[in-house]
Amino acid sequence: MSHQTGIQAGNDVKEIFANARSGDQYRVLKIVIEDEQLTLGGTRKASKKWDQEYDSLVLSLLEDAVPCYILYRLDSTNNQGYEWILLAWSPDHSTVRHKMLYAATRATLKKEFGGGHIKDEIFGTTKEDLNLSGYKKYLTSQAAPLPLTAAEEELRQIKLSEVQTDISVDTKQQTLQGVAFPIHKDAAEALAHFKQKKINYVQLEIDIEKEMIRLCSTEPTEMKDLPKRVPKDSPRYHFFLYKHSHEGDYLESTVFIYSMPGYKCSIRERMLYSSCKNNLVDMVENKLQLEIEKKLEIEDGNELTNDFLYGEVHPKQHAYKEQFAKPKGPAGKRGGRRITRPPGEGEEED
Repeated sequence: MSHQTGIQAGNDVKEIFANARSGDQYRVLKIVIEDEQLTLGGTRKASKKWDQEYDSLVLSLLEDAVPCYILYRLDSTNNQGYEWILLAWSPDHSTVRHKMLYAATRATLKKEFGGGHIKDEIFGTTKEDLNLSGYKKYLTSQAAPLPLTAAEEELRQIKLSEVQTDISVDTKQQTLQGVAFPIHKDAAEALAHFKQKKINYVQLEIDIEKEMIRLCSTEPTEMKDLPKRVPKDSPRYHFFLYKHSHEGDYLESTVFIYSMPGYKCSIRERMLYSSCKNNLVDMVENKLQLEIEKKLEIEDGNELTNDFLYGEVHPKQHAYKEQFAKPKGPAGKRGGRRITRPPGEGEEED
């Protein structure tokens, strides 16, 4: 809210502000609060480059126990004119009343001077906060990126690993199209054997340290064994040959299962497995020419019951609902007719 304390700049200060904004007459303006007005406490003219005279001009205007505002002109400009720094001086030894008064009036000062001219705004309680070294530290802190959360840091590492992974025509391992991680030779051979139905189950995992998709298991697996193959604390890719009967026919359907046990895994694991999934499926379908009847995503192996898998591979079709006609009214006598017209002349009312 503007003018929170009701304090405004006097006409003489407004005139000085206008002159300062429009030219290079002043290097420093000191503004104080006196008699419930923003008052000029001192000025300094420029004689050197801004950083060569910063400390000598600014520090000499700071009093040990009295707050003030310092407007310091830089040599740089923007589309409105010269750029300025607003220094809010509130020493530890000043009274609480003064500290609160100056803090509440700072927005008013910015508005009176013109916020578009103020490049940086610094608050200080010691001279080390507002000297040239303190100002440069402020600029460094402003230019530094904000600290990342643990989740953001993991995402950053994932992006870096994707960009920095080296893939060339000399790579002997098969590489998944569009993904930086190669697929290990043993995993590729297991998928080929799965296509030939020499094995009925393949489990793959991502080696995060070596950035590679590796074979985890090809243990013979029946429907009743499938839930036990799913780890409870780490994600996996599964290829399962689902043998079953449907409408009198014996079928063998390839099912791809992506198991992700919720938030028991790190963000990096979830991101990597999720981003590699589609590319792995594309490679199996397009390069190995292996038809996948159903792709599933689960959190817990106990979801993999025979009824669940059958329903996913052969979803029920919606039955056709016959449109019923509007029922007719009751048949037979509908009762005596009611006379709604008034009786004519010579007729008696009922």
